Amino acid sequence: QVQLVESGGGSVQIGGSLRLDCAASDRTLSMYHVAWFRQAPGKERESVAAITWTGGQTYYADAVKGRFTISRDNAKNTVSLQMNSLKPEDTAVYYCAARFWTGSYDDLSSYPSWGQGTQVTVSS
Repeated sequence: QVQLVESGGGSVQIGGSLRLDCAASDRTLSMYHVAWFRQAPGKERESVAAITWTGGQTYYADAVKGRFTISRDNAKNTVSLQMNSLKPEDTAVYYCAARFWTGSYDDLSSYPSWGQGTQVTVSS
């Protein structure tokens, strides 16, 4: 597995924007499919967005489609999540996860590598 570290979380008002970054321990992140998940207090962890190892295909949960954009820079071993038009229901701990070739893009059990998470809080 690859070691991942998230950054960029914080507090923002409704309608604001944040950019989350996921950094890998080494260059091998370019070999992995990567996804962002989130978990609010008292709720199950849910899929937010995913991107293939080449960056050529992306997936988004209906709740964030049109507002969030996932991208990657394999040269820098990073994956980012640009979050715009933030809503209170976006408040959660956001996790970066990576998988090799097996599994499904939105299935938690498919991802053996996880970051520690970064808090995102949206308020008025």
